[in-house]
Amino acid sequence: MTLPEALMPLSAPAVDREHLHTRSYDFAGYRRDDGLWDIEGRIVDTKTYGFPNDHRGYIDAGDPLHDMSIRLTLDEDFVIQAIEAVTDHGPFGICPAITPNFQRMVGVRIGPGWRKEVRSRLGGVEGCTHLVELLLAMATPAYQAMYPVRSNKEGSRPTGKKPALLNSCHAFSEKGPVAKKAWPEFYTGEETV
Repeated sequence: MTLPEALMPLSAPAVDREHLHTRSYDFAGYRRDDGLWDIEGRIVDTKTYGFPNDHRGYIDAGDPLHDMSIRLTLDEDFVIQAIEAVTDHGPFGICPAITPNFQRMVGVRIGPGWRKEVRSRLGGVEGCTHLVELLLAMATPAYQAMYPVRSNKEGSRPTGKKPALLNSCHAFSEKGPVAKKAWPEFYTGEETV
């Protein structure tokens, strides 16, 4: 997908170039009627040229080389209650055979140590590079989708307990303007007169 010039956040390329590969991610979050949350992610790789493939015969330009999806079902504490991983397209016939291993993530909480936990359960030959990459990236969409839960829990945060978001990124620095406004009791930046 090519963005209109007005939406391009990057500067114009300095030299001519040829577009060869596109990777797309798509994420969506859903609040379920049973109180749980579904976070769905999809990764699609396409090439701008066709090429032979031992498993599929020939992959035409624009057809997916990889097309894989994951659905996480989470509780309000970000603990995985269920997971479904699917490989609709891959470069090898054996690719879909690894998806049952993703059941190893049931019971794991998205939070500190998430990347290490995913890699320990699904790293190397125990997983699929593309599905693992997708799963790792799903943590942020989960937090975004479940913002109402996090916001309510933050509102009930015990006095004196640091907010979970504090120092989690540049914007939430304890020395910055966001902390000064949202959590003045934890603001450590310089006071201006």
